[in-house]
Amino acid sequence: MISSRAISFLFVLLLRPIVGAPSTEQRHRFSKIYAFGDSFTDTGNTHSTTGPYSFGYVSGPPYGATFFHHSTNRYSDGRLVVDFLADALSLPFLPPYFDRSADSSHGVNFAVAGSTAIEHDFYVKNNVTVDITPQSLMTQLAWFDNHLEEKGCKRRGSSECQAAIADTLFWVGEIGANDYAYSLTSTLSPDIIQKLALKNVNNFIEALILRGAKYIIVQGLPLTGCLPLALTLAPSDDRDDIQCCATVNRQSYNHNVILQNNLQELRKRYPHAIISYADYLGAHHTVMKNPAAYGFTEPLKACCGSGGGSYNFDLFATCGSPNVTKACSQPSKFVNWDGVHLTEAMYKVVADMFFSHGYCRPPFSVLLNAESQG
Repeated sequence: MISSRAISFLFVLLLRPIVGAPSTEQRHRFSKIYAFGDSFTDTGNTHSTTGPYSFGYVSGPPYGATFFHHSTNRYSDGRLVVDFLADALSLPFLPPYFDRSADSSHGVNFAVAGSTAIEHDFYVKNNVTVDITPQSLMTQLAWFDNHLEEKGCKRRGSSECQAAIADTLFWVGEIGANDYAYSLTSTLSPDIIQKLALKNVNNFIEALILRGAKYIIVQGLPLTGCLPLALTLAPSDDRDDIQCCATVNRQSYNHNVILQNNLQELRKRYPHAIISYADYLGAHHTVMKNPAAYGFTEPLKACCGSGGGSYNFDLFATCGSPNVTKACSQPSKFVNWDGVHLTEAMYKVVADMFFSHGYCRPPFSVLLNAESQG
């Protein structure tokens, strides 16, 4: 029979922490996220009065209806991938840069809907004025610099700068889709757009590294040819094996190949930085090949749109406009939300694929482990 003294001793052993296995609270993790990108990442920098052409109703319902139950100026019915990233790191949702009263201690979101990789001046000089959003990646970099200065970072390498960037994950959301859209309504060559856009993305990432960024995730473009907008505008015979626009998807694929090559060169030049590529196109394609496996019954039709038919999309009567005040009753069954942007359900699936199923290369766990080791 075990004595009461022995039982007490065993109880103490069970309660004593195991050496070398710190608790979740003790484990060192990212304390901040700085995010950049376009409408796929924007958590509120853009409002209806400043939004992209034909999508100028983001400040009202039915945007935000699923999770927040009101509009948060996110281009979806709920959360975005960057929101699920914050959840994965046990951090609050990122406030938009323009919300100057928000708590920025856990990071800031600089992404803007309609933002381009190429500077807006280039489009103005080429008489392309379809989009009213003048911001580019370099605009967001300037905002980031301003934010750092407000945190006391006035000289690179200073203790103030190191403190402002310490324990930070940099999230570069997909960017470039708006640039390619410009080539559809102008005489600008898609090849020129590709060259300039990728050059600017590369310069932007390098600029982050030079400012002290050590942990960076860069998203590629999704299957832009699967968006109802692209499918509505493309000829009906321009289709691939998943019934999306083959030409546009090929454009995104080629963009991503060059982007990955550029990231590899940056890794060689800056070996102290961990740069992970988030394979948006790969994740998107996996879902589109077998949407039912992920709970989707409508892979190509917009949940919040008009016109019915195969895509339920009309460029002149988009989500939230006077003619489109209601969305579908089950957004979780739809991949697409409003003809260009995705539903919360799809963003959640993509986020899970990024963070838990190997669609980040190197894997998300590599960044977590590297950061936890300092």
